[in-house]
Parts: sequence; C-alpha cells; structure tokens
Amino acid sequence: MYIILLRFSENKNLAPDHLDGHRAWLKQGFDTGMFLLAGSLKPGVGGGILAVADSQDAVTHFVDQDPFVVANVVTAEVLELEPARADTRLNFLLT
Repeated sequence: MYIILLRFSENKNLAPDHLDGHRAWLKQGFDTGMFLLAGSLKPGVGGGILAVADSQDAVTHFVDQDPFVVANVVTAEVLELEPARADTRLNFLLT
C-alpha cells in the first residue's frame, strides 16, 4: 500500500490551468483500482492519496503522469506503507 503526498509548489497559481487534467488523472487512478482514497491536505497545502499496486515503481510512474506533477504545480512523494493493524472497519486493507 502506498501513500502519495502531493504538496503545492511555488507554481500553485497554475493549478486552475491543469485542474481538468488532474481530475481526469485521478479518475483514471480510481477506474484502474490503483487509488482507494483521495483528498485535500489541510490547510490548502496539497493533496493525499491512498493507493495499491504491485510495486512502488508502478505508483511512481503513474504519479509522474499527473498534469500537476508535469507542470510542477505540486511535488510528489510516494511512501510505502505495510499495514500491520487496522480498525475492524478497515480490515480489508490488511489482506
């Protein structure tokens, strides 16, 4: 499992120009089953995504295609998380 952090860069003001492409990229991530959860990092510092994939390279390759990343609207960090414990409502993430 992977945590993707997308933190706004000094080019945050370019976000509106790339928002449609970013939304399409997010949709593709959900449509393929890679993304489980996405949302904003508060207070307005970027976004975060919970993802699953066969490898970190696969996640990184997909993240590198985000129009926000390509245009340097955000900087991306991909962290690998090995789930070991969860609330019963999230037990499906342990498999």
